[in-house]
Amino acid sequence: MKSSSGERRKKEKENRRNAILEAARKLFFEKGFKSVTVDKIAASAELSKGTIYLYFESKEEIYVQILIADNDDFHKRMCDIIKKKASASNLLLDFARLYVDYFLYDKELFRIFMAFMIRADQMILNEEQDGNLMRTMNNNIRLIAEILQKGIASGEFLPDVNVRQGQNAIWGLLNGIISLYLFTGAPAERAKKIHAIVKGSLKIFIKGMKKN
Repeated sequence: MKSSSGERRKKEKENRRNAILEAARKLFFEKGFKSVTVDKIAASAELSKGTIYLYFESKEEIYVQILIADNDDFHKRMCDIIKKKASASNLLLDFARLYVDYFLYDKELFRIFMAFMIRADQMILNEEQDGNLMRTMNNNIRLIAEILQKGIASGEFLPDVNVRQGQNAIWGLLNGIISLYLFTGAPAERAKKIHAIVKGSLKIFIKGMKKN
């Protein structure tokens, strides 16, 4: 009985924490980081302000936890992709496709993600929060480096390819194209347009790394 009661309380806490994160995600998307307060998050989650502080120290921590959780989820999914027996070129295209899809079906996440990258100075994060967030972001960027290194090792890509510059260039390419088209143009055509531009641009990049 005690074990069952403990498990139930644990589940209730987990559900409440998730409800807070979900309410906060929607508010950050609709109003932007600066306009959202802990009071507004509490009201949206239908909880007291005191309850919010039982789970999180500040709205900054809530914001960071949203990004960390989604970054970790993407990383796990991509690790499975990279394990496939495929050429480095195809793995890069798979990475790009999944990355684009990740934001096409969760535009709120992309807004939050880009807000942090572009306006990080507006957020006051402690050392642990900033470190954990950067760790998860860098983990995903390093997946690109792993694919590039695989291509070099197999002889598919030129041996003098600069892996660090390559990973950063591809990361910038993906985020730049998504930023340009995710919130503009006819909604019905966005997914097709973004995928086509990303694929075409990445193929040009890949061609430059291959042996003639």
